[in-house]
Amino acid sequence: MVAKEQILLCIDTYRKVFEFDEIIPAAAKTGYNLSDIVDSIFKYLPYGPMFYDEDTVTDQPERQIVAEIVREKALHALDEEVPHGIAVTIERMKKRKSRSKEKIIDIEATIICEKDSHKGIIIGKGGDMLKKIGSNARFEIERLLGSKANLKLWVKVKKDWRDSDSMIKNFGYRKEEG
Repeated sequence: MVAKEQILLCIDTYRKVFEFDEIIPAAAKTGYNLSDIVDSIFKYLPYGPMFYDEDTVTDQPERQIVAEIVREKALHALDEEVPHGIAVTIERMKKRKSRSKEKIIDIEATIICEKDSHKGIIIGKGGDMLKKIGSNARFEIERLLGSKANLKLWVKVKKDWRDSDSMIKNFGYRKEEG
């Protein structure tokens, strides 16, 4: 733990080098002075137009978020068995026309891997691993979309997809993220 005197010395050193409107010592771990920091930010932050609605949490389309949820659940379920060389594409995502009041969204997604041996691991014995991935993803997707989801997953091998700029782009990644 850093002593209070050391922090004050550090603050004094920076204060002599730079000109600050305010210096607010704070501790994220304990929450000390965090509300003062927020108040200060709002005091100095210029007011401007809202670029998104208040309830907007991301600029990514729902399809991309759903793909990332499936990928996350696959990586968690597979742990160290399959390298991170998997991608997920959403082949179809459509609201089902239904007479009941319950909304259902049909989603067809493909998990892309680089090797045939990975495909077997992703599917698992009797499809158990793929079922686990789908079940975990479905739960979070339903929370995100606010409706029931019928999620169907497939696994395809595309050898060395991470080395292909066009495939990386098609899967929605930039080269440095692949």
